[in-house]
Amino acid sequence: MSADPAEPVYRNPVLDADWSDPDVIRVGDDFYLTASSFGRVPGLPLLHSRDLVNWTLVGHALQRLEPEGEFAAPRHDCGVWAPSLRHHDGRFWIFWGDPDRGVFQVNAPEIRGPWTRPHLVKAGKGLIDPCPLWDDETGEAYLVHAWAKSRSGVKNRLTGHRMHPHGTELLDEGKVIVDGDRIPGWFTLEGPKLYRHDGWFWIFAPAGGVETGWQGAFRSRAFFGPYEEKVVLEQKDTDVNGPHQGGWVRTPSGEDWFLHFQQRGAYGRVVHLQPMRWGGGGGGWPVIGDDGAPVAEHRRPDLPPQPPAAPATDDDFPGGRPGRQWQWTANPRDGWATHHSADGLRLTCVRTPDAHDLRALPNVLTQRLPGTPCTVEVDLRLDDGEPGARAGLAVLGDAYSWIGLQRGPDGTVRLVHRFAETVADQERDAAPPRPAPGGRARLRVDIDAGARCRFSYDTGDTANTADTGDGAGEGGFRPSGQVFAATPWRWVGALLGLVALAPTGQGHAGTATFTQFRIRIQEKRADR
Repeated sequence: MSADPAEPVYRNPVLDADWSDPDVIRVGDDFYLTASSFGRVPGLPLLHSRDLVNWTLVGHALQRLEPEGEFAAPRHDCGVWAPSLRHHDGRFWIFWGDPDRGVFQVNAPEIRGPWTRPHLVKAGKGLIDPCPLWDDETGEAYLVHAWAKSRSGVKNRLTGHRMHPHGTELLDEGKVIVDGDRIPGWFTLEGPKLYRHDGWFWIFAPAGGVETGWQGAFRSRAFFGPYEEKVVLEQKDTDVNGPHQGGWVRTPSGEDWFLHFQQRGAYGRVVHLQPMRWGGGGGGWPVIGDDGAPVAEHRRPDLPPQPPAAPATDDDFPGGRPGRQWQWTANPRDGWATHHSADGLRLTCVRTPDAHDLRALPNVLTQRLPGTPCTVEVDLRLDDGEPGARAGLAVLGDAYSWIGLQRGPDGTVRLVHRFAETVADQERDAAPPRPAPGGRARLRVDIDAGARCRFSYDTGDTANTADTGDGAGEGGFRPSGQVFAATPWRWVGALLGLVALAPTGQGHAGTATFTQFRIRIQEKRADR
């Protein structure tokens, strides 16, 4: 999934997974990107690149969501919405909107931290998508944000504030500086990014909704307006639906580029890179893509060639610690994972009254579903524990399916495969339970086009093939259940998950050990 630097062109998307609502900056020769993380922890992912095409995940700026009690259980459509990343006065700054609490910021001297604890800049419901601007010409500071109608009853408008240069507070009550209701045909105006260029204040902001929308640009000689607008990127006759919401960045040689997302159902919001130039139509407006249409491929940015790279997916869990690519579905608690001297993720079978519904569990360790057909595999051992203890590999969204191991009343371990429909409040069997001698299995999900998932397993028990009638496939794997079509959550693409749990009760319920987590691309496209 990484780009070959020997190729003269790159191909979109450059980040083929759910890196929602991206924002990007350049500091020296380095480019940095952050994205929405909603209710997952750690939050505010931090990605690095030197060529705008190959990206690696270098950390997170937010280790826990606050207030902690409100994120003790999954809240997939809450938390961190559409952050803005900036570099000012020798520090990195990230502002984001929590739709239920207000505008927050964190800052750090280096991209890898240490990051400050979240600071509430403006309290209120429905305040989303904030972006700051420090005006180097005047020394003034500003902030613009959008509105979530679900919390405030207001949407389709952008509000501007003067901000203290320290970035800690706003200096006025704010003023609506762009009202989308006054622009014919515009709706769901949100996600603003604020810039200063060529004597103008610029706001890059999307409208029209995540699946069908477009990218707008607004400009004014004064921060509080009036602003004039122009559509600068839209689908036109391409197959890239709703190309919008992202950030503008300039390379050291003076090239301009725009990174934005495309909503792709269960795959979430994948990230595209578009060429950009100024001066369209003789009026100094930005021209993005191919005269306002997204490009599928393009000449690479004029930047030094870099080795192929992509955010990590595979993991051996050295020392029992998950890699940076993993996030919990809520604030984690002590004891969910045990650190040790060997490889392998040792998860505690957490007791819960919600064992019948993975969507309600905070202790699911997740990573993004690749946007390309792939095969996901992991080894699982269910260690000593009580009846009802279980663990497995899940594809998780509004509907979900998982395959794994469960200890029965007689102490034996069986291979189980379960699923829950979107409208169901509890799971049911996707296939009959099967023996799993030794309490071990290698689990597999083949994810085809359209996020259609085919589950299979290998328990090492070839003698059991005749009993099931499945027939062993590649490497002894046997298919399980019907094809499952992955679904997104609200604002979030489907996730791959590892989980260990047990019914309510007293005492230790056991542990599960995951090893050799691997994702193999099935049909790798030409290198980007």
